[in-house]
Formats: sequence, C-alpha cells, structure tokens
Amino acid sequence: MKYDVIIIGSGLGGLECAHILSRAGMKVLVLEKEAQPGGCIQSYKRHELAFDTGFHYVGGLGEGQSLHATFRHLGLLCLPWQRLDDHFDRITIGERTFSFAQGYDAFVSTLAAAFPSQREALQAYANLLKCSGSHHFDLLKPYSSENSFSSRLFQTSAWQYFTDTFDDLLLVNVLSGTSLKMELRQESLPLFTFAHGNSSFIESSWRLKGDGSQIVNSLTNDIRTHGGEIITRSEVEELVEKDGKLVYARSTNGETYEGKTFISNVHPAITNNWIKQSNRMKKNYRNRISCLENTFGMFTLSLRIKPHALKYFNWNQYIYKKPDVWTFHLQNNPVSGILVSCRIPEDGSEYTQQIDILTPMTWDKCEQWTHTTVGRRGNEYREMKERIAGECITLAGQFIPGLYNMIAGSYTSTPLTYRDYTYTPRGSAYGLRKDYRDPVVTMLSPRTPIPNLFLTGQNLILHGLHGVTMTTLYTCAEIIGKDYIWNIIKN
Repeated sequence: MKYDVIIIGSGLGGLECAHILSRAGMKVLVLEKEAQPGGCIQSYKRHELAFDTGFHYVGGLGEGQSLHATFRHLGLLCLPWQRLDDHFDRITIGERTFSFAQGYDAFVSTLAAAFPSQREALQAYANLLKCSGSHHFDLLKPYSSENSFSSRLFQTSAWQYFTDTFDDLLLVNVLSGTSLKMELRQESLPLFTFAHGNSSFIESSWRLKGDGSQIVNSLTNDIRTHGGEIITRSEVEELVEKDGKLVYARSTNGETYEGKTFISNVHPAITNNWIKQSNRMKKNYRNRISCLENTFGMFTLSLRIKPHALKYFNWNQYIYKKPDVWTFHLQNNPVSGILVSCRIPEDGSEYTQQIDILTPMTWDKCEQWTHTTVGRRGNEYREMKERIAGECITLAGQFIPGLYNMIAGSYTSTPLTYRDYTYTPRGSAYGLRKDYRDPVVTMLSPRTPIPNLFLTGQNLILHGLHGVTMTTLYTCAEIIGKDYIWNIIKN
C-alpha cells in the first residue's frame, strides 16, 4: 500500500501533522518505535496515578488568542482545560515573591507595583511580547512574500535586550524566572525564543484536569477516524531514496512502507542517518546538522502526596535561592532553582494527590552513564537521583512547609530517561539550541534537500506545546499549501 504521507515519530508534532493532513483527506501513516504514541507528552502510571513526562501548562487558549483556532481545528479545546489563577506564575527569589498576571495590562501593573521606576520599560517589554507572534503568522499568509525567519528578534540577544532595557538586575531575574520552560543561555538565546516562550502564557494560562495522555488520545482517535493509521513498535532504520526522492521507509522488523511524502518528527541528525545513500543530501548538509548543539535536559521529580495533606494551588511556583536565574544550572552546587507544578484534584476534593518538581540538568551530570539503559544504570546513578531529589524537596519546602512528611511515593527521571524513551540526543528538553548570532543555521526550515522529506517538531523553530503546534502549521503548509493552513488560523 502506498501512503500520501508517512510520518516518523508520534510526538506532538507528528500527531498534529497527521491530524491536519488526514483531516484534509490525505492517506496518512504514523510510525512509532515505542509501545505507545505521544513522545514527551505521554504519561506513565504508578499506584493508579498518571504522571506526565513533559507537559504541565499551556498558554493562549482563550477566544481570539494565539492557540485557540488551531486547537479548535485539532479537536483539543474539548478537553477539560482549567484556567489558572490571575496570578498564574509566582516567582520566589531569596525571601521575596513576585507574580506574573494574565493579560498584558495586568502583567505590567502587577510588576510595576514592585518596581515602580521600571513601569515604562515594562510596558515596552509587554508591547514586544504582544507583537512577537505576528511574524510567524505572517509567514503563513497565502500571499506573503516572506519565506524565512529574518525578524530582528531572531538576531537579537535576549540577555542583551534585558540588560539594556532594565536597570534593575532583580527585575531581569524576575522576568526570566518563569523560563525553566526553555534553556536560558546568556551567550546565545535569541530574543524571539524568549518572547515566544512567555507571551502566550500572559495571554492566558491553562492546565488539564488529568494527564497529558488526553491530548495524545484525542489526536490519535481523530487520526484513525479520518482514515489514518498509527503503527507502534515500528522503529525506522532506513529511508530509501530513488531518483532524488524518498520512496519507502524500512523498519527494523523488515517491514517496508511506501509513501509519496515523508515527515520526520525525530531529531534531524537521526533523520539524516536513516538516509544511507542520497544524491540530494550532500555531506555539507549532513555535517552542518550533526554539528548543531542541543539544549540541556531536565531532572523531574514526581511526588505522590498522602491523602488530605496538601491543598491544591492553581498556579505554578518557581523558587530560586538567589538572583542567578540565567546561570544557576551551570554550577555544581545543590539545586537552587525549581518549578513546582500541582495536579488538579480529580476526586472533586480540594486536596491534590501529586505534584511535579523540575530543575535543569546538563548532560555532564549524567554523562558517565551514557552507555547504560533504563533500569540498568547501577547504584551510583540511583544515589545521584536520590540526592538531587532530596535537594529539590528541600528547596520546595520553602513554599510547602513539611513537604517531606506529605510524600507517599516519588519517581524521578533524568536526561538519560528522556534520551532512551524519546530518542532525543542527550535527553535535550527543548531541541536544538537556537543562536541569535547565527539564526540562519540554527533555525531550521521544515524543508530538507530531499524535496519530499520534511521536518517538524521542537528542533526546528519553536518548542513547547504552543511552539510545536506553530511549527506543525509551517510543515503542513509546505504540503497542502498556505491557503489551507491560513483558513485554520483565521476561521
């Protein structure tokens, strides 16, 4: 059987592409090497509770906001979303706590109350956040002459922007304090990446009642309803080219799948390795992709909480020991920066049953176990995880006194875990590292040198639930045209 589109990898980008293209009437096949689809938004169960691996909250779902129309098209607005408190993100630095408020005016007013001399600069920053999304929507306009990301925001250093705009370093740390959802890197992070990673949450912020597998299940059910197929435990080992185009994918079990168009939701370097012989994909391109750096990974501590021990809090809590938000993860000191995320009670009570604590983890901290596999890493690895988990709990205890005594069970993951389950080099949490000094090289297009092979996912332009969804639209526009995608956005 020959498919119109074969998609490799069933992470969010792969599933969203499959949904859009199958709904458009194309015959779509999704190949996934693991036992279940979902990638970084899949969940796992312990003691009858489902824990998320990468999804915690999303922005821009309100009527008329940046993600509303696309999520409606994808059938995801029907899920049980709960809007967070007006002060949805709270940042504790040392002994002081600050808040991000939903809505740009409220965002400025709330922070200006703590930093009155910075009101004008805060308003300018809020205005920048408002317009940061316009450029990538402009690229999807049917008659737009733009075809690349040339915005000045890509060529501007985020760190330089903040230090030039604000003369209060504490405020710089506060404004950066919710950005554990990206890699803060002073020497390279583009202002566009920073702005996009924050703007949609200020529009509005939402949690799911339940785990992220609801997103996966909704997308996969719709894909099958549209006539698409999803095959798990099918690991691709080769993409075969003939006469300058890909003709089929071969999996490790010997099965072959013939297609007209191919989309890879897998890391570009791994994708390139599947193409053993090619007249189109030259050595220079392969070398350029393989030399790109990856962002850091995350250490995640998921806690099962004793019944009636901890009341649910409807916001995200960020905690830092001191104002070193951009650099704390580079030090070898005990954990000094975390995100605490609370799961909405599903039993109708006011008490949560689980919380997640996240902190960045660079590859060097787990590199000695590179050649190990899940469940076979040894005592030193287990001791390392227990030590970091303890440090996370101690820091979270500043916000939740007596947290240790509330814990009924704990589960940890490191970049090694993500590497082994999601096929992500070095367990990178946010894909390839973007660099304002060389945006043309580090901001990848969905197109590749092979005309019927396209890329999607967090390694291209944007990461996160919002960013990957936007990237999905770019990929699909290359296949079914900007008119179709523009109608989704503006319908």
